[in-house]
Amino acid sequence: MAAPMLRWWCLGRRWVLACIDGGSRHGRGAAIGFTSSRKRGQTSVAQQPLITSQKSRKGEHEWAAVVGLEIHAQISSNSKLFSGSRVHFAAPPNSLVSFFDASLPGTLPVLNRRCVEAAVMTGLALNCRINKKSLFDRKHYFYADLPAGYQITQQRLPIAVNGSLAYSVCVGKKPSRVITKTVRIKQIQLEQDSGKSLHDELRSQTLIDLNRAGVGLLEVVLEPDMSCGEEAATAVRELQLILQALGTSRANMAEGQLRVDANVSVHHPGEPLGVRTEVKNLNSAKFLAKAIDSEIERQIHELENGREILNETRSFDYKLGCTMPMRDKEGKQDYRFMPEPNLPPLLLYDTESLPPGADPQQVINIDWIRERLPELPSETRERLIQQYGILPEHSFALLNEVGLLEFFQNVIKETRAEPKKVTSWVLNIFLGFLKQQNLAVNESPVTPSALAELLNLLDRKAISSTAAKQVFEELWRSEGKTPSQIVSEKQLELMQDQEALERACHTVMEGHPQVVMDVKRGNPRAINKLIGLVRKATLSRADPTAIKEILERKLSP
Repeated sequence: MAAPMLRWWCLGRRWVLACIDGGSRHGRGAAIGFTSSRKRGQTSVAQQPLITSQKSRKGEHEWAAVVGLEIHAQISSNSKLFSGSRVHFAAPPNSLVSFFDASLPGTLPVLNRRCVEAAVMTGLALNCRINKKSLFDRKHYFYADLPAGYQITQQRLPIAVNGSLAYSVCVGKKPSRVITKTVRIKQIQLEQDSGKSLHDELRSQTLIDLNRAGVGLLEVVLEPDMSCGEEAATAVRELQLILQALGTSRANMAEGQLRVDANVSVHHPGEPLGVRTEVKNLNSAKFLAKAIDSEIERQIHELENGREILNETRSFDYKLGCTMPMRDKEGKQDYRFMPEPNLPPLLLYDTESLPPGADPQQVINIDWIRERLPELPSETRERLIQQYGILPEHSFALLNEVGLLEFFQNVIKETRAEPKKVTSWVLNIFLGFLKQQNLAVNESPVTPSALAELLNLLDRKAISSTAAKQVFEELWRSEGKTPSQIVSEKQLELMQDQEALERACHTVMEGHPQVVMDVKRGNPRAINKLIGLVRKATLSRADPTAIKEILERKLSP
């Protein structure tokens, strides 16, 4: 008998230690009863003091995980937050650096209006209260890619506070069971990005690229309302879709335009929260989920074995699949926050408070921005469900892939096929080919017009579903050909000659008397075999429904 293994399962907000005997899971109640007790002096993961966990307490086995996020989104703007330097990904190193970015003496910051508008728009979309007066602060820390020795941010009075983000997770074995959850947003603040340090281990040196220094960021701080990696990754993905819909950030995680820091702690249900760790610079939803779940398991394992959880900063090693220590977590006092002396308070207005005769170019009107908010992802999904009658999980799939919704809608405009059939083809066939070839939607060799034409052929029963898939494969390989041309060249049209189809059925029945006898004896599978034989004889050009009707008529007493 194989030795039992221990695994942690996340049941909602609780992590339970379960026994897997010989590779098979026992019931979720089959928990192992060794856990730890510990002293705690804090009630929030946002608090900084170091707290230790001590000895195990017999009979307890449940753990609750608490996850909060700090998300940094690069603002879509032509220039940086406080300087006129261009913003461009993958530009030659140090080619987009102004005197201010390099922190030369005598240079002063000039606030970028576009960045402020982007922050207000994002705050409104996330149900935040927009502060009509916000302040800028200096956050001091010393690193080679931060020339000034401080970052300009909004610590005391940020531009937006007290919002919420709704996100949906699929639960159970049926994907159609969708549960909507909400995470509170503590604040959204404007701040500068730092430069980039490029470590050359071969030459034992570090190179600095300041192109990113001073680029405008939105820091979105989510309260610790989540309990596992899947929830956090889903919330981040929803925020990513919102930012992209607003146009306030491209939010491309692969290009570093959306980076996430996760704060993680565990505790026994009903007891004060535990000591948190911060996992830094996670740049994909997949790694975010893995890093959080790995850190939860690590903390539980440490506490179960009577060790301490340190209030520290960690990184995620995706190759090893675990978090690694980086440094002790700095407290607020280490950053020596102080008001930014070179920037006055940022004042915003609404329609009621707008000064008479104010120049619209010199002020920002919150209500004007509110009126111009685009359709948000949650509204788009609801519209798709109502307009096309598709399933909720299909609406999520259409939005989750960049460009897929636009492709789907373009196909809908040009085809007579039912929306549900279009949805099936786009999500199953088209998206499957994209993922197999590792292509983006805009790199597809099959255009919306070509797929619409193919679906029209299928809808009017000019071709079979099997032939339609053959045509799609040929479209994928041979750009320039239309579905109609491929159907004609490969002779894939459905047989329209009823007499020829009757003869084909008669020939198959004569050649397979035993199968015919099985049908007459009441074997339900036998007629399917005859249908398959007729389709083979007609090179799959015969409609299975028409074949079945002919066979049933011929075989009836």
